[in-house]
Amino acid sequence: MLDLKSKELLRLILVSGIIVAADQLTKYIIKVNLALYDHIVVIENFFDITHILNPGGAFGFFAEKSPEIRKFIFLFLSSVVAVFVLWFYKKSSEKYVFLSYGLALIFGGAVGNLIDRFMYGKVVDFLDFYIGSAHWPAFNVADSSINIGMGILIFHILFNKIPDM
Repeated sequence: MLDLKSKELLRLILVSGIIVAADQLTKYIIKVNLALYDHIVVIENFFDITHILNPGGAFGFFAEKSPEIRKFIFLFLSSVVAVFVLWFYKKSSEKYVFLSYGLALIFGGAVGNLIDRFMYGKVVDFLDFYIGSAHWPAFNVADSSINIGMGILIFHILFNKIPDM
């Protein structure tokens, strides 16, 4: 599927690989050092490290569905997104270097969360921001990577800096 030049392929492997490694390492550290739902206060009334298992997608999307439906939906959608990101990376990586970094971040984040879905049927989240009783949904390194990558992608779309399809 990918017939990228070695420089573009190396970029994809390095960026995505670093994200997957950092994501899985941080999740492992949380799992072995913090019981489920336990937390460590980092900044009082603002930020905790909290061990959570998210059965749904972003912001708990589809969390109420059965495990079988969630697994099918998220594994299928994640696979489709991964293939699309790789295809788009191939089309853009040589001419649009900044965009290719964003796509590699999205791909690495998707793979990091996909590993959790395969292993546990849920995603390990632990970064918990809040003010008083208002909580932002907990997230992880993979989610952060996807969001940064999406920001880069949106920037390119808004400023019409994307390859012709």
